[in-house]
Amino acid sequence: MHIIFPFTADKHSLYYIYTALSKPVEQPGIYQFTAMGLLDDRQIDYYNSKEQRKIPTQQWMKEKMQEDYWEKGTQSRKSKEQWFNVNVDILMKRMRHNESDVHVLQWRHGCEIEKKGSEVNFSKGIDEYSYDGENFLSFDDKESQWVAPVDAALPTKRKWDDVPILNQYTKGYLEKECVDWLNKFREYGDEVLKKGSPPKVYVFANRSSKNKTKLQLTCLATGFYPKDVMLTIRKYRTSLPADEIESTGIRPNHDGTYQLRNSVIIEEDEKAEYDCSVFHRTLEGQITVRWDGKCIDCYKGSTPAILVGVVIGAVIGVVIAILLVAALLYLYNAKRLVIPWSNTSGAAQSDHANGVAQNLLPGDNYSNGHAQTAANGHAQTAANGGENYSNGHTQTAANGVVCPIEESR
Repeated sequence: MHIIFPFTADKHSLYYIYTALSKPVEQPGIYQFTAMGLLDDRQIDYYNSKEQRKIPTQQWMKEKMQEDYWEKGTQSRKSKEQWFNVNVDILMKRMRHNESDVHVLQWRHGCEIEKKGSEVNFSKGIDEYSYDGENFLSFDDKESQWVAPVDAALPTKRKWDDVPILNQYTKGYLEKECVDWLNKFREYGDEVLKKGSPPKVYVFANRSSKNKTKLQLTCLATGFYPKDVMLTIRKYRTSLPADEIESTGIRPNHDGTYQLRNSVIIEEDEKAEYDCSVFHRTLEGQITVRWDGKCIDCYKGSTPAILVGVVIGAVIGVVIAILLVAALLYLYNAKRLVIPWSNTSGAAQSDHANGVAQNLLPGDNYSNGHAQTAANGHAQTAANGGENYSNGHTQTAANGVVCPIEESR
């Protein structure tokens, strides 16, 4: 029987994420400012406030993009770093937050497309800010206006919406320039991106930490790319209802692949036939692994070494992947950090001081770090990749209002 893989749409995305802390965190690998770009959920470049260099994280990016691209990108991110430092302080004052705690300002922008054969269609664009893990300001691409979910963001929303050309710049970047760069990057990395990695699947049970009289049956799929996967736990070949399943959600491994764990609580003397079924686009059909009926920690004696290796290996993979932001997890738990974001910078723009001098909160500037002068009121295109679009660089329009132009990749 031929099985049709459930993910029929060929979807692709390009996102950039910036994260700034209000003060340094004395933890290894944690920086006051970071920026990165993600193509189809795979990191393609990176910058931090210690090295202060934009660098490729994929070999094909290193080979395809000229040195000038990385030099301009480095300057662009340096200016964004200064912009973020200024605006974190402004936000803290507006929120009446003290300087003893660590606060986080993040910005994500990018686009998604759907591809059917040779036809490429724009799916959605995202441009949003968060402060301490809460939504602060976002762009409504369909209505071409900013949305302020909190009162503190209203002055900025009003200022930006009062200059329609600025919002036109933003919409144009999300729907056109971002898509152009997404397609270009996918063309450059086509061979690597198409390969993908199939999942490895394991099923095991151990005592439930919540109820020692019951077992937790776990299905683990790991090492897969792209990120989309369908994983189900079945009893007598019938999928269990969603409200019985506890899931970790899809998490990154250290090597650019992903993992997902789903678990269900069962009776210790359970005799039913359980299995784990996994669909992934790299597979011709599905992988089905049956539970052997054993519990790995219910009896005295040694646990099979291979299973221990699988469990520990999966945990280590997550730990290594999260290490770059591990010391920030306490901020996430306090709802101060939104982790699933990504973003890069690519173009060096002029009049940098113009972007740093003004700020996000009063709404005079929207730029995320670069100031670009356009006396005629038109947005300039970043030749090295579009990470500057109409919402990230400060651009001075003809009416004297500084508008945001996010830098090119």
